[in-house]
Amino acid sequence: MADFTPRLKKILCSAGCRFVRQGRGDHEIWYSPISGIHFTVDNKIKSRHTANAVLKQAGLKKQF
Repeated sequence: MADFTPRLKKILCSAGCRFVRQGRGDHEIWYSPISGIHFTVDNKIKSRHTANAVLKQAGLKKQF
């Protein structure tokens, strides 16, 4: 199965989103200046649906 996390993080960084802190387990807390909210990013995203849901929270369009 594919791991979408590295590509997802590159997309988030290029859109101006930033890492805030480490969350519980292998999750990270990120902030999006586009949507103005904090959201979580798992370090082992195996589903394109989950990756697209993270992009939606960040205020970005689907890319997977």
